[in-house]
Amino acid sequence: MLNNLNSIIIEGNLTRDPQLKTIPNGNQVCSFAVASNRFYRQNDQTEKEVSFFEVETWSKLAQTCGEVLRKGRGVRVVGRLKQDRWEDADGKHQARIKIVIHI
Repeated sequence: MLNNLNSIIIEGNLTRDPQLKTIPNGNQVCSFAVASNRFYRQNDQTEKEVSFFEVETWSKLAQTCGEVLRKGRGVRVVGRLKQDRWEDADGKHQARIKIVIHI
């Protein structure tokens, strides 16, 4: 039996200021988005591919991210992938994958 591995490292720049909030149980959560650029050669031209990732942090790290990070700042995110699933108002199933930072 194989162990499951869920780990990711992304480097990029924040696309917006972090949003810090306190949830009803008192824990803090901070969310922000990171744009990561990939450059490659195609037909003697340098091409750029940009990917956008939603990121979430919790507790003390969330507080620190909310205080220190700002739009445009470069970051290295080390975490795990998490898929949120829900049903929208029209009854359609929706899903979103985000990175949850762990320390």
